[in-house]
Amino acid sequence: MLFNVPNVISPQLLMILHEMGHGDEICLGDGNFPASSMAKANNAEYLRLDGLGVNVILDAILTLVPLDEFTAQPVKLMEKPKGDTTTSPIWGEYAATIAKHDSRGKNCIQFIDRFAFYEHAKQCYAIVATSEQATYANIILKKGVIKSS
Repeated sequence: MLFNVPNVISPQLLMILHEMGHGDEICLGDGNFPASSMAKANNAEYLRLDGLGVNVILDAILTLVPLDEFTAQPVKLMEKPKGDTTTSPIWGEYAATIAKHDSRGKNCIQFIDRFAFYEHAKQCYAIVATSEQATYANIILKKGVIKSS
């Protein structure tokens, strides 16, 4: 047991976050995201966090590591295809969570095409499979620099 580590951060995720360097990226995939095949495509670290939603994990990760300050939009979300009229209220939850940890708030977020998101995910250091049921709930985070106090 450790102090100040959110309980949804598993030992494996804690190790991955520690091993990641500045500029490395981590993808949190919803329940429909092909996380395993994406991770295999580039030998990325692969982790399952069954029973957890993306926003809970996002909040926990941002408690431990900052977003990249040298990148205008260190957060990438998968945008809906043209013509898809479903709503994605999870995006508002993500924006609120990000604003809690980064003063840039929703300005950190970039929406990218579904297939561009898949290609980008294949380059991530790690891919996390979750049980998130919201659609288009996939997110990529670029890790920033940990500064000493």
